[in-house]
Amino acid sequence: MLKRKLILFLLLTTLSNYAQIGGKYVYQFLNLTPSPRQAALGGKTVTVVDYDVNQAIYNPATINGDMHNQLAVNYGSYYGEVSYGSGAYAYTWDRHVQTFHTSVQYVNYGTFEGYDELGNATSDFTGSEAALSFGYAYNIPWTDFYVGANVKLISSTLESYNSWGAATDLGFLYIDQRNDINIGVSVRNLGFQIKPYDNTNEKLPLAIDAGISQLMEHVPIRWHLTLENLQQWNIAFSNPNRAQETLDGNTEEEKVSFFNNALRHVILGAELFPEKGFNIRLGYNFRRGEELRIIDQRNFSGISAGFGIRFGKVRFNYSYSRYTVAANTSLFGLMINLE
Repeated sequence: MLKRKLILFLLLTTLSNYAQIGGKYVYQFLNLTPSPRQAALGGKTVTVVDYDVNQAIYNPATINGDMHNQLAVNYGSYYGEVSYGSGAYAYTWDRHVQTFHTSVQYVNYGTFEGYDELGNATSDFTGSEAALSFGYAYNIPWTDFYVGANVKLISSTLESYNSWGAATDLGFLYIDQRNDINIGVSVRNLGFQIKPYDNTNEKLPLAIDAGISQLMEHVPIRWHLTLENLQQWNIAFSNPNRAQETLDGNTEEEKVSFFNNALRHVILGAELFPEKGFNIRLGYNFRRGEELRIIDQRNFSGISAGFGIRFGKVRFNYSYSRYTVAANTSLFGLMINLE
């Protein structure tokens, strides 16, 4: 039993791809990218303010009236049998109360072969996690500042172990309509375990992200700059495969510079024709690109791309994210205008 539990938890920490910021927290699936649009723009955006009802999962302050009656469903395959997805919906009660938002995120880890401590086969088991959230945003009167919050109920089942948790996300947004500039900050996963797997309560994966984006005046491009994981400065680690042997025969670990560590907080993205029926999206995640880089081989880790196309009241979105030569992910999404 203990062996199976350890194997499953090792898998979960591998899935997170978070280097030093992974493997320390529970419910890591909350940091998976929920939509194709976000994935194509590098993995995280906190400044998109339009019809995209998925955006509120990463910054609840972006909830707005344009999301009214928009329903989104997303699905993606991760590594092996692992699949994950999300759904979101928003409804505007009236222009004074503004807009309410609800979403669900889930991950299914597939089927595992069970073995006891002697290596004898036992019954197979599965693992899955999900989070249900409700969100609301508020425009501070006579200002261009917006605040928002999501409240989340989290469920996790790993083999015969179950856990429940609760969390909240806080979002802040400033919209400069004159220059088409949005500035946003989100603080996600502030919460606790209501019921731990065993007898030990674990921390949730707190994440603080900030970003800025602008729709250019004479070119149909909106660019995005996101600073992720601001809750922890040092997110770099020494890759043992990049260690060098000194003249005296000793091994010297890779030294990560101040600038290199700073770059790992940066995500860049751009969306071509953001307000049209067909969009092209590109992104680059510096942390992913550096952590998964292979020595003396160009594998383009960290690059992501995608597109969106509208058919009447239905929008189809797709993204492709490059991780390694052997592991890439694709996300598919549909957004339906129910009005």
